Amino acid sequence: MLEVQDISVGYGAIAALHGVSLRVGAGEIVTLIGGNGAGKTTTLRAVSGLVKPRSGRILFDGRDITGWPAHRLVAAGLAHVPEGRMVFANLTVLENLRMGAYLRRDRAEVNRSLGHVYRVFPRLEERQAQPAGTLSGGEQQMLAIGRALMSKPRFLMLDEPSLGIAPLLVKSIFERIVEINRDDGITILLVEQNANLALRVSGRGYVLETGRITLADTAAALQDNPQVRGAYLGG
Repeated sequence: MLEVQDISVGYGAIAALHGVSLRVGAGEIVTLIGGNGAGKTTTLRAVSGLVKPRSGRILFDGRDITGWPAHRLVAAGLAHVPEGRMVFANLTVLENLRMGAYLRRDRAEVNRSLGHVYRVFPRLEERQAQPAGTLSGGEQQMLAIGRALMSKPRFLMLDEPSLGIAPLLVKSIFERIVEINRDDGITILLVEQNANLALRVSGRGYVLETGRITLADTAAALQDNPQVRGAYLGG
């Protein structure tokens, strides 16, 4: 469904990615792990059209989407939940969710999507009239994922969904991520600092170090890899 072919990305004179290649098949959950500054967020930003690769290609459903603007990618079925959640703090929960459906004109279907988001995250329905800025970190993460689901994606990218969230809510959010993949058939590319948790819910994974893919394997094999265990899984 997604194929990243040898992309390089830089910010001014600083190179962030050096010939990164990866693929995600339809229906998979694939995780990208690595240390701070490895280039994980840049990889997602390149796929979602927020930064333009200097070289290489990105294919989505077999189409070359390299350099497409972000809104065109959303319309094509690709959604990105950014690191830090980036909710609209002064808008209510409901208004934030409706912003996720900004490109859609099928009002009845939008309302159906809203009902579905409330079933996945019942707490959002309870908080629908609250300003998003008053929610806890975990609730804001639910909102950011719910807002992405409102665009009716087929492919969802999640950047650090556990960051700054209480452990109990992290478990709940990851259960919902698995549910979204299993029940809705949405393909997921996951960037996550909690490598143990990410590999538990994924089928395959890639290790990114200083802008280069250094390992690619099944999630189970990465969990058993001594190099990965030492660097990312606490030994």
